Amino acid sequence: MKDDAKKLGENLKKIRTKKNITQTGLAETLGVDKSFVSNLENGKTNPTLSTITNLAQALGVSTKELLK
Repeated sequence: MKDDAKKLGENLKKIRTKKNITQTGLAETLGVDKSFVSNLENGKTNPTLSTITNLAQALGVSTKELLK
């Protein structure tokens, strides 16, 4: 399970930086704290399916792309 969170975090950071979106910008879009985004990217948090869906929408990618 920890590896899944780490992989999601790596994909999240890669997609976010490629689209020139800051952690703060993504956090504001999602209505969460910047530290939550940081914890996701560092694999410290296991997000819910709803959070994964919201992340994908905010980044303009599919959930499949985020989870691959």
